[in-house]
Parts: sequence; structure tokens; C-alpha cells
Amino acid sequence: MSAWLNDETTLHPGAAPRHRVDIFALLRDGAGNGTTDGRTTDDRAAQVTAAGAAWLAGATSHPRSTLSQWEARPGSPGVLPCGSAFDVVNVPALFGRRVLEQLWAEGPGSGPVATHRGRMLLFASPGTAQRLPSLLAWEEWGTGSADHARTHHGSLPPLLCHGTGDAVTVPPLVGGSGDTGPHWLVAPDTRDPWLPGPDVLLWACVRVGRSAAPSTTGYSIFPPADPGANVYDVSRRR
Repeated sequence: MSAWLNDETTLHPGAAPRHRVDIFALLRDGAGNGTTDGRTTDDRAAQVTAAGAAWLAGATSHPRSTLSQWEARPGSPGVLPCGSAFDVVNVPALFGRRVLEQLWAEGPGSGPVATHRGRMLLFASPGTAQRLPSLLAWEEWGTGSADHARTHHGSLPPLLCHGTGDAVTVPPLVGGSGDTGPHWLVAPDTRDPWLPGPDVLLWACVRVGRSAAPSTTGYSIFPPADPGANVYDVSRRR
């Protein structure tokens, strides 16, 4: 299964069709120290390489056909199935950025990461979509008190996990960072990228959720106030 959205960047009204460009040759050239379009290597940090494109195409049942379609429309987003080459954990952008910072600052790093419609797509190992929700439920709500569960439930936004039977929109092979459509934050650049599993994402999500919890969630040495007790203003007593 694969689908590719219309490419509005390769043809213009009234213009003659362009000759097909070997986009994969350009991707291979861009992977080196130099670039072919005047951009620096840092600007290429979120660009897919030829090997990364091959890995993405491997998620479909017809990789060669998918690569041909992508070569013809390098500026078009695509729709790829989950469950075989990767799963995807779909989170709100702000929470996702904090998870990504956690993964890179104190963890093992991340796999490919994309953004789409105000959400962040974290590419994970197959099977993550099935296991991560239950692990989060056990960690956040199954091992603590009711108050603890309510507190952390509010600090973790709902996660959308896409696995077998689901499909996600992936950014195009090429495209500027200023595009309003989907784009890569961490682009695939190898045929066998490392992908975080449910345990790694569980750790990062819980760390971010706990750091966002208010400080009042800690234990107090004072007993809880009696809601029915009378309260007197003693500030004017001498």
C-alpha cells in the first residue's frame, strides 16, 4: 500500500512538462560535504538521503513502484503503511519537542521524526503501537495512588499510536524548511535506521510528564485541611 499526493511544485500552468530529474542522484550528491543547490550541509540536516528513501519505500508491498512514484514527484508528501518497517507515535508538537529533547539530551537519541498538521510523528520500531499504550497505562495509573494517577494523567496528553493496519502521511523527499506542509525534523538517512522501542519512548514520555507536573504534587508534612473548619482572620490580633 502506498499513495502519493498531487505534486504542485513540478508543473506550472502553461509551462511545458519538465524532464524527469534523477532525484536519487541529487540526494546522493547532497549527502556529501557539498550541495547542488547552494545550501549548506546544515540546511540538508532534515533532508532524506537515497538510502533513507529506500528504507521508507520498503514499508510498502511494492518498493520499486513506490520509488518510481517518488522519483516522479519528489516534492509531494506520501502515505505509507505502518506495522512492517516502522510504527509511528503521534503526539502534540510541544510535548513531542520535549520528548525529542529528552531522547537526545539524556537518552539514546531518536529515529526519524516528522511534523504534520501541528503534530509530531516519532518513528518507532514495529510493535510499539501495540505495547506503548498499555505500558503508559501501567506506569502512570496502575502503580500509584488515585491522586498520583490524576496528576500524571493531566500532564501526559493523549498519544496516537499507529501500527499494523494504519497509514501515515510522510513528508516529501525534498522541500524547504519553510513549507507549510509536512516536513522532516530528523530525516531517514540509512537503509536500517535505529528506531526507539516502547520502553525507550515510555521512559522519555514519563520523564517529560513528571517534569511538567506542578510542584504541589509532592508529599506534605502537614495534614490536609478540614473543609468544614471555621477560618478566622488573626492578622489584626496583638
